[in-house]
Amino acid sequence: MADRWHVYWLPRTLHPFAWWVWALGLATAASRTTNPLLLGLIIAVATTVVVARRTDAPWALAFRLYCIVAAFVVLMRVFFRVVFGGGEGVHILLNLPEIPLPAWAAGIRLLGPVTAEALLGGFYDGLRLATMIVCIGAANALANPKRLLKSVPSALYEVGTAVVVAISVFPQLAESVLRVRRARSLRGGSGKGLHALKGIVIPVLEDALDRSLMLASAMDSRGYGRSAHVPPRARLLAGSCTILGLVGVCVGIYGVLDGTTPRYLGMPMLALGLGLAAVGFAVTGRRVQRSRYRPDRWGLAELVAAGSGAAAGVAVYLTLAVDPSNINPSLSPLQWPQLSGAMVVAVLLGAVPAFATPPAPLTLDALRRARDRHTASGDTPGRPMPGRGTDDHEEAPA
Repeated sequence: MADRWHVYWLPRTLHPFAWWVWALGLATAASRTTNPLLLGLIIAVATTVVVARRTDAPWALAFRLYCIVAAFVVLMRVFFRVVFGGGEGVHILLNLPEIPLPAWAAGIRLLGPVTAEALLGGFYDGLRLATMIVCIGAANALANPKRLLKSVPSALYEVGTAVVVAISVFPQLAESVLRVRRARSLRGGSGKGLHALKGIVIPVLEDALDRSLMLASAMDSRGYGRSAHVPPRARLLAGSCTILGLVGVCVGIYGVLDGTTPRYLGMPMLALGLGLAAVGFAVTGRRVQRSRYRPDRWGLAELVAAGSGAAAGVAVYLTLAVDPSNINPSLSPLQWPQLSGAMVVAVLLGAVPAFATPPAPLTLDALRRARDRHTASGDTPGRPMPGRGTDDHEEAPA
């Protein structure tokens, strides 16, 4: 038992699906409310877990970009409320001159009085979307996109490839920006602001293009995109089962949610649709033949991480269902947002992975600090440092 407990705490990176389930749970909780206190707590929980469990791999550096995008979304929502709809409410903060518009633009107002109710409405809406962006950024910072692609089912491999490439854009750009800035500093270029933008954007785009070409060449040399021969009957069976299964799932979900529909359109239709979809995916998966080299394992730590996010989402949903008065703070009349103790506990469930999952493998900074401590304590310089445990750091910037 003691050995298993010791093995559990060995540094390693978790299964990428575990981090995505955790992040989607928090994003689901954020989508249920516009309470700024609750949304701020969700952002704090996501940031805490990222700081505690991220590595120094390239994709982990993109979390700051997601935070910047989230802040930009909030600012833009408030800005549009000022420009196009700042007149709702009675507490006027600014009295901007209103620009008259032609008759065909009736219903649209440009500038005019700006009220506190309108600004807070824009801030609440923008903060909800920003919180969801931060949650997705947290998943991107913690989950290895290459391991995520390896774990995608064969039937969804092509779709999974497109999704993984899409979510890897920000990490790749973050790494390219760091490489270009490091190269500029080595050459003595320390310009900032708009003057340095031209010297950074062009090299970043060139670096992204070069890396895309290298990735395409590597994927082609490894056989990506090549499918095995499948008889026409099997393809027809796979397509029919997939389409009928998805239709059955849609009808079944509608029957479950709508209590006025006949019973056979509820759970029976949902089960039949899931079965047909599973058969379709299984037959479609035969077209993709790939090897399974060191498959990622799903252990207790993955259950803790995924269960933490799912529990947070379910707990927030149930808490708000029992006491819906704090879901959306009142704007008319203006009221200070309230936050109950049950809500705080529900959101804090999402912070469990920060201290109940194995730590991340040693980062480059940790290795440098350990080397400095060994040198200061008089140990033999140049002693080999502890192993890193995974292949994530093989791609970390030097």
